[in-house]
Amino acid sequence: MFSIHWAYGPTATLGYGLSLNNATQTASTVSIRYDETWMDVPAGKTILTALEASGIGFVRGVGCRGGICGACAVLYRIPAKSHALSAALMCQENVQEGMEILPLPYVPQTKVPHCLNLLEGETPGYHVLRLYPEVNNCIMCGECVRVCPKDIDVMGYVGMIKRGDLKGAAQESFTCIGCQICVLRCPSSISQPNAALAARRWYGRFQQPQAEHLTKMVEKIETNHFAPIFRWMRHMDHMEFQALYLRREYEPDDSPPGTWLPDDQRLL
Repeated sequence: MFSIHWAYGPTATLGYGLSLNNATQTASTVSIRYDETWMDVPAGKTILTALEASGIGFVRGVGCRGGICGACAVLYRIPAKSHALSAALMCQENVQEGMEILPLPYVPQTKVPHCLNLLEGETPGYHVLRLYPEVNNCIMCGECVRVCPKDIDVMGYVGMIKRGDLKGAAQESFTCIGCQICVLRCPSSISQPNAALAARRWYGRFQQPQAEHLTKMVEKIETNHFAPIFRWMRHMDHMEFQALYLRREYEPDDSPPGTWLPDDQRLL
């Protein structure tokens, strides 16, 4: 996961590369505290866009802006409303008056190197447990569920891994973005996203039924079925290739899943 970095903006600057405009707070702004600095930012915007509008220039770690990469995870508290510490993604959560925000550029975690294989007589479920035995230390406090910005039942899929139910764990953790907030808050030091990733990998490799169309596509690739068209594309000049890209076919938004096919089927 990428760290979040920011650069100096064109306006007056504060510590840690934060830059602020000197305008006074109006009804269209709210006061927030970001990385130990109080500032007035535009109301009604996400944390990310509000900070950028106030002069902070992020240079990496905020690329997706769609809530799917997890790099812009933060913890925050609004003392006037509650003492509770909450978690969010800067690209999804709107700023609120009095919000105190802590960015999380990196969370140390357990990440076990592995290959997709099994020892003789070993089941996929047991293998995942052998990689991440700390899941057995879960005390079912529910803190991981409370802080997850994607509303995943993290405690639930940890229990599935403990029981060897890799299919259930894979399905429940499918939308995990790896922001690691659950890792930060877990009192049992479980690396939930990495254990879930292992569950999805071993389920997909050893237990999930293989997709017939993918098997056929792999066979075509291995037999160089697409080599002639790739040679043709490699010999295009820049303008020809750009024109080909601009003419590419799009699947209609209202097309039922699995029914649409392009007119040009040379790559199918």
